[in-house]
Amino acid sequence: MTQQVLITGASSGIGAATAVAFAQAGFNVVLLGRSPAKLAAVHAQVVACGVEAHTFSVDFSNPEPLRSRLDEILSRVGDVHVLVNNAGMARTVPLIDQPLADWQQILNVNLTSALICSQAVLPQLRSRQCGTIINVVSIAGRQVFPDWGAYCVSKFALMALTKTMAAEERAHGIRVIAICPGAVDTPIWESVAGDFDRTGMLTPEHIANTILYTTQLPQTAFVEELVVMPLSGTL
Repeated sequence: MTQQVLITGASSGIGAATAVAFAQAGFNVVLLGRSPAKLAAVHAQVVACGVEAHTFSVDFSNPEPLRSRLDEILSRVGDVHVLVNNAGMARTVPLIDQPLADWQQILNVNLTSALICSQAVLPQLRSRQCGTIINVVSIAGRQVFPDWGAYCVSKFALMALTKTMAAEERAHGIRVIAICPGAVDTPIWESVAGDFDRTGMLTPEHIANTILYTTQLPQTAFVEELVVMPLSGTL
């Protein structure tokens, strides 16, 4: 039976690379993201691998509509065997100046959407007594960076969510994994202040292959937390 992966934030960066990596491994792919045009481009890459793909435009910043939107999507695509919670955003500002609207939006996208997406797929994973949920956390879920307060808070909380869910779902045969990349050369750097040298960063493909690897372990084994760093350092 061909397995199916659902990937959030799939229109670019790590999400897009992960979609291609899973397609090359023979998975059918469900792509969720904000940009229909970018999703269409990723869809073309995925189906070129000879697998099925579905794309859905989704707003991860608004929790209540997201619940019903996911129910609609799952009713259309059927069984999901792997969930990759990758949707994320960042803005940089000192905490003393942090606008509350931006704070809440970052928490909604980086943290709350992962909970809602996981809640949506967990019933079917439990019914099969197997499956994998992968949360793309960040090195910012293990150490803090000045001016990245809201992002770090959301990622530390996502790490706690991952570990708690892993403890709760282990008895149901479900693996919940935290992937913690250092700096990855993705479009997120275009939305934050600062002059960053992106040449030494990890590529999205590095992280995509790492995510795929964690799903290919025997069902009786799993990586609880995996940190992947650029050889040159954090930033």
